[in-house]
Amino acid sequence: MPRRPLRVTGAPEAPLRAALASLRTELGVPLAFPLGVLAEAERAAKAPALPDHDATDIPFVTVDPPGADDLDQALHLARHGTGYRLRYAIADVAAFVVPGGPVDVEAHRRVTTLYFPDGKIPLHPAVLSEGAASLLPGHDRPAALWTLDLDADGRTVAVDVHRALVRSRARLDYPDVQRRIDAGTAEEPLRLLATVGRLRERLEEERGGISLNVPEQEIVEHDRAYALTYRAPLPAEGWNAQLSLLTGMAAADLMLASGTGVLRTLPTAPDGAVGRLRHTAHALRIDWPHHVSYARLIRSLDPHEPRHAAFLQECTTLLRGAGYTVFRDGRLPEITTHSAVAAPYTHCTAPLRRLVDRYTTALCLAAVAGEAPPDWVPAALDALPKEMAEGGRRAAAVERACVDTVEAALLGGRVGEEFDGCVVDVDERRPTVGTVQLESPAVIGRIDGDPLPLGERLRVRLTEADPAGPTVRFVPA
Repeated sequence: MPRRPLRVTGAPEAPLRAALASLRTELGVPLAFPLGVLAEAERAAKAPALPDHDATDIPFVTVDPPGADDLDQALHLARHGTGYRLRYAIADVAAFVVPGGPVDVEAHRRVTTLYFPDGKIPLHPAVLSEGAASLLPGHDRPAALWTLDLDADGRTVAVDVHRALVRSRARLDYPDVQRRIDAGTAEEPLRLLATVGRLRERLEEERGGISLNVPEQEIVEHDRAYALTYRAPLPAEGWNAQLSLLTGMAAADLMLASGTGVLRTLPTAPDGAVGRLRHTAHALRIDWPHHVSYARLIRSLDPHEPRHAAFLQECTTLLRGAGYTVFRDGRLPEITTHSAVAAPYTHCTAPLRRLVDRYTTALCLAAVAGEAPPDWVPAALDALPKEMAEGGRRAAAVERACVDTVEAALLGGRVGEEFDGCVVDVDERRPTVGTVQLESPAVIGRIDGDPLPLGERLRVRLTEADPAGPTVRFVPA
């Protein structure tokens, strides 16, 4: 599901870049890999466990953000009868990882790749995540090869997954793919990305699911001043995301049928969280009538519009109740669905960047083969939800601290100025402390005052903006 993407430009010695570098130390995130982990990764890169099945004749391509090297997925789409066939190759990280070995232990410590506005801290050493395990073009790679047959409306009618050797033909990025599709020069597999992507988007709306087109925030530095811009996602990004969702839903169904698995679950958002979003919409002058549902509002927004982009960024807060639910021996959990997907769903398409995907892939491979999963899977299963939750909290802390740091830099030098805003939240235990959303620039910060008019528009004065804190504070003007 979407995170809040942030990107910072500017010289490495710029104050904001320096603050972000300090932030990594302050948050205690794992940086360099231990020597033993690097040594084992080097050995594994040279001698992975290769599958027997050869699927290198399928002309796969990867579609990712520009400059990406950790390529988890490669795709090929074709017409199949009156419908479509998606073949989706997912990097087989288990082919490189010895259960209980140094790389495995370190992955359980890191849990997920962490994203900062100026770089990332990977889950696995680069020799694997950006090298031997990545689905780079022109190289044979072990993969979990999904085959999903769809009918003419894009509904799933058949699913298979098995290990196979694959070879990507090209590393494509979203802007290039979008240009080819828009110009009518794309070959059929890419043309079908648009066709199938749109079909899946319609099915998502039909079942009540929501995909957030979360814009990327870019902070541009010039002469020690910062400006905030938003980059709206391209349609091709949404279509590609639909393939990942489709596979995650198929994987969840396989595990539910087999009676053992790990689901990504999300209960319906509480009224308080939705109420806070309504205050945010009010602050950003977005009309949200009470008779209009959240899903309908989201689909009406234009991520190219800065106010809408800022609101979509805040909508990610409704995903914070998501968790991982383990079940065994046919005893299904009380909650099996993800409310934003509006269906059972699991993470399985990003094993280079997320620990749990290695386990869900192994469970699905075993389910299709009619075999018991390898011993290392059930041995780790019960601990996975807690590990992933701790990793999620670390990622959320990183995201929040990065947002705070970036927003403090954006407002630097403007202490004492007044802004139009709206109180979107008030601390229940400390009613004189709350959160204010500015209209422009679209940032949030702490506000101290008595009383705080929740949900009402007001004029506020900036009292503190310190990226080193990071701290942004306001008082009513």
